[in-house]
Amino acid sequence: MNTQIFTVMAIIAGIVLAAAAGVLVCRQFRAAARQRALDTMDGFDFEYYCADLLAADGFVDVKVTRSSGDYGIDILAEKDGVTYAIQCKRYTGLVGVKAVQEAYAGRDYYDRMVGAVLTNQYFTKPAVQAARKLKILLWDRDYLQAMEKN
Repeated sequence: MNTQIFTVMAIIAGIVLAAAAGVLVCRQFRAAARQRALDTMDGFDFEYYCADLLAADGFVDVKVTRSSGDYGIDILAEKDGVTYAIQCKRYTGLVGVKAVQEAYAGRDYYDRMVGAVLTNQYFTKPAVQAARKLKILLWDRDYLQAMEKN
């Protein structure tokens, strides 16, 4: 009798383990598919995607600026009483200093408290240094993925 109980328990444990592994594989596949889609969006779609993520993350009064003459800023938003001017960069490589400069200039043009660059990639070392000096937030791929999980 104990052998039968042990066998049934082992079978149940195997089924639970297989189901858990299946769920994990499905989650990883979906996450990879989301990232591929993110990396193939055009810039316009990326801006609206980012605006939606910001709104879901608690930002209010989220507005995508017009595509030309926006002074380097793609999204205007507010969170917890702080106003933001955000430059979006959907790139295939590292984001450089130019994006930081655009966020800096746009922050002042739109009279916002905080300037930020939001990207699907990462930043060059000079961009990080410039952002630190100019007090511009850098939101990279990891930040974007964290917002996607919320």
